Parts: sequence; C-alpha cells; structure tokens
Amino acid sequence: MIAYLGTGLLGANFTKALLAKGETVHVWNRTVAKAKALEADGAKSFESAAEAVKGATRIHITLSDDSVVDSVLDQASAGFEPGAIILDHTTTSVEGAIRRTKAWADRGITYVHAPVFMGPSNALDSSGFMLISDKQEIVDKVSPWLSPMTGKLLNFGEQTGKAAGIKLIGNLFLLTLTAGFSDMLALAKAMGLAGQDIATLFESFNPGAAAPGRLKRVMSADYDNPSWELQMARKDARLMMEEAEKGNKSLILVPSIAKEMDRFLEKGFAHKDWSVIAADNL
Repeated sequence: MIAYLGTGLLGANFTKALLAKGETVHVWNRTVAKAKALEADGAKSFESAAEAVKGATRIHITLSDDSVVDSVLDQASAGFEPGAIILDHTTTSVEGAIRRTKAWADRGITYVHAPVFMGPSNALDSSGFMLISDKQEIVDKVSPWLSPMTGKLLNFGEQTGKAAGIKLIGNLFLLTLTAGFSDMLALAKAMGLAGQDIATLFESFNPGAAAPGRLKRVMSADYDNPSWELQMARKDARLMMEEAEKGNKSLILVPSIAKEMDRFLEKGFAHKDWSVIAADNL
C-alpha cells in the first residue's frame, strides 16, 4: 500500500496515476477537502497524516518547503511502519535534504529526496523528469517505483543532496527564461512591436537548441576566440535599455547583465568573448 502526503495539483495527479496503475493509495492533505476529492478516483483519504501512512511500505510527499516537510513527517511518524521508505518530491534546500536523510536513517527509516521537473499534466501521464542522488543500493531499490511515475529518472550518483541542488539550478534557468521573455516583450512593446512578432522569430530562431553547446563554450573558458566580443554585446545591451526607456518600459535582466559587462570591460576584456562575464564562477 502507498501513502501520498500533499495532494495539491502535482500530488493529486501523481495519486491519480498510481491509482490508474492499480495501486492502493492512502492520501492526506492539510486542506482535507483536496485529499477527500481523490476518493472519487479510488483513494482513501484521512484527516491525520499518521493514520494515512499506517500500513504503507512507501510514503510519497509533495509539499511546499523544508519546514512543512519536517512538520508533516513529524506528524506522520507515529504511523510509520518499520522499514518504510519516504520518497520526497518537494523542491527543498540542499541542507534540508542532507539533514533529513541522516535524521531518518538514524531512526531506521529510509528518506529519499527525488525532486521533479514536471507539471501536473506530466504527473498524470507519467512524463517529465525526476532526479535522485543517494547510495546506489537505495537508488536500485526505489527506481522500479519511481521510473514508472515519470518519463525519465536521472541518477546523479551517491552525493546526498545533489538532486536538490540540481533541481534548484534547473528552476533558476526557468526563472531566468521567463524573465528573459518578459524583457523581450517589454522591449517589443517599447518599440511598437507585437508579441506575435517574437513568436514568428522563434519559429526559425531556436536558441534553446544551442543551449547545451553554449554551456560547454562557457565552461571551456575560451575567451580569446570570440563569437561576440564583450564590447559589442555591451553596445547591444545599451541599445536595448535605451529603446526600453524611450518606450517607458523597464527591463528585468538586461541592466544587471550590463553592470556585470561593465565590470569586465574595466578589467580590459573588451575584445574577449562576452562569456567572460561567467569567468568568476568557473
């Protein structure tokens, strides 16, 4: 039997997918109605987390942050079966994942942090990505449970907390991507262009496909063979900010990037590849 604690959009659809595969699932949520709604799909809901986990060999959780995870697991612990395994899909801090792994191991319970790059629709149709990093004998044990829940289970080795760090890095990219789109839309509006014009550009211009190669270029620290000189990239950033100001729009990312460019221009790197702005982080 499986218990699922935290049945928001993601947890609810994970539960529905498990039920569709014929699993017996007990559910609990801080908002009781959200858990109770899953009874229509065949789950059994409980008002107590400790009651929900009784008899469960595996306990999945999808909650909001470290403090909530700690609180809920503390509440549920009275009902844990000997040898139960906690599978935590919450985005948490690295320190929190490491601390919980050790703390629960000291109590005879296996805690595994397995965050996801998945939206609710992915959870329902078992697509997307799930991350894991733990002792490989533990990974081997839980992989047959986790792999069917997602399109791909990415194993980052034995370093506890590494999956939590990779998840935060991935989410950082998503944040900057959305902020970049916001800057593009703001600049377009300032120049009297429509968002659809950007969409038309992206029908042919696909920088996302170049992202892996761009990362390798940045990590190679090859600044002496520029594809875009720092001084020219800074000039373009200036033009962007000037056009935005003319149209009474503000940009989120570009001013910060320009400031970092200026720092490296002052070091005499004008003719280096503009990726030199990442040099301090390699």
